[in-house]
Amino acid sequence: MKAMRIVEWGKPLRIVDLPTPKVTDVDVLVKVRVCGVCHSDLHLSDGYYELTKEERIRVEDRGVRLPLTPGHEVAGTVEEIGSSVTGINKGEEVLAYPWIGCGVCKACKTGYDNLCIKPRSIGVFIDGGYAEYLRVPHYKFLLKLEGLSPEDAAPLSCSGLTAFSSLKKAKISSDETLVVEGVGGLGSMTVQLAEKITGATVVAVDIDDSKLSFAERLGADYTLNPSKVNVLDEVRSITAGRGADAVIDFVGNSRTAELAFKLLGRGGRMVCVGLFGGIFNLPLPFLPIRALEIVGNYTGTIGDLIELLSLARRGVIKTIVSTSFKLAEANEALERLRRGKIEGRAILKT
Repeated sequence: MKAMRIVEWGKPLRIVDLPTPKVTDVDVLVKVRVCGVCHSDLHLSDGYYELTKEERIRVEDRGVRLPLTPGHEVAGTVEEIGSSVTGINKGEEVLAYPWIGCGVCKACKTGYDNLCIKPRSIGVFIDGGYAEYLRVPHYKFLLKLEGLSPEDAAPLSCSGLTAFSSLKKAKISSDETLVVEGVGGLGSMTVQLAEKITGATVVAVDIDDSKLSFAERLGADYTLNPSKVNVLDEVRSITAGRGADAVIDFVGNSRTAELAFKLLGRGGRMVCVGLFGGIFNLPLPFLPIRALEIVGNYTGTIGDLIELLSLARRGVIKTIVSTSFKLAEANEALERLRRGKIEGRAILKT
């Protein structure tokens, strides 16, 4: 089978021929039809997350090994099933939950595979969907599409899932104000979800006016470009001086984190998601004085994904796929994503 693989940190992916994976016991072989292209794939191919210009977190130190086939937003058709697989049949269209854990640690046993101490995440620690076929190590991590197209379903397993779980952690209600920093694939999905299911006032913040226009079409009540306006002053004006009730930072650099913290009103919640990197100097007395909460969010649970699929099937939310590429064009897709030229989500189609 053909696969696009990371064979050297910081170098373009290379197309290679690999044996088609074999399945036994509880394994399932999926013929990949669609794989989403995520910012995490950029960090993997670069080989690091940046803290400062001098300091980096190497993905190798997190247990990532090369060569690796990336790609964790995978939808396709069941090609083969292992001897112990039940409830999944050949030919069915499925979505893979990629945040697979070890199965035995406390996180896994309580339903938080995404927080496993020894993760086996698809496209990160085991080979993923930038390939013609994907071996899923247990059938319980496959969800049937049941009417959703693979194009609509694939980005839900990371972009949609992370947006949905971040919104849950923001604990936003209909009489509150939510600020969304960064309206790329995750931020735009969050704007859509917040508008559809919370009724809150949504403020989208981005340095790209085209992305802000996109956010406005998705339901954002206000759009702010920090290169043109003072976001802090604008949010205070929008909230009659109270400040934001919650801020979700999908960028995750020093500037956006500092701004997010400043935007919070009393009792506000800051949800950190983005991985662009940096250092955030925190004025500690403000935490108790203003009763603030700061929480990180990493993807979501399979239960969250089941909820999200239900919302998508009922038409409450819709994945915005703006660009599709062939498998062999993965490097072009990643480069366009790096330059901020993707609106919504880009996908690879095999």
